Amino acid sequence: MSYKSYVTEDYYQNQHDGDIIPEEKIEKALKQASRHIDSLTYNRIVSQGFSSLTEFQQEIIREVVCMQADFEYENADEINSVLSSYSINGVSAQFGSSWNVFTDKGVAMKRDVYALLQQTGLCCMLAR
Repeated sequence: MSYKSYVTEDYYQNQHDGDIIPEEKIEKALKQASRHIDSLTYNRIVSQGFSSLTEFQQEIIREVVCMQADFEYENADEINSVLSSYSINGVSAQFGSSWNVFTDKGVAMKRDVYALLQQTGLCCMLAR
């Protein structure tokens, strides 16, 4: 059984009104974003099954996957850079956690998108 994204191409294009990712790259981008969501939710979606989640959780996850896929596509060069910072002629740039980007488990995500994902209740690490 192959891994499927939590969002279809149709949902991305028509419900989310996605137009950032070229059509031939949408499926791959959505699958990668879904895997990153799985990492940030401790694979709880995989273990419970997407259809077992509440409608509220499902809708948030769909929206977050779309927003994450857009973010990763638009910022692929910076996200994949091995540099953590650089400076040229007094101008510097830094990669990693910043005021508007959250990074955890190797996943970079806009903080407001992560805050939306947290509303599902699936991002908290439970004490054992």
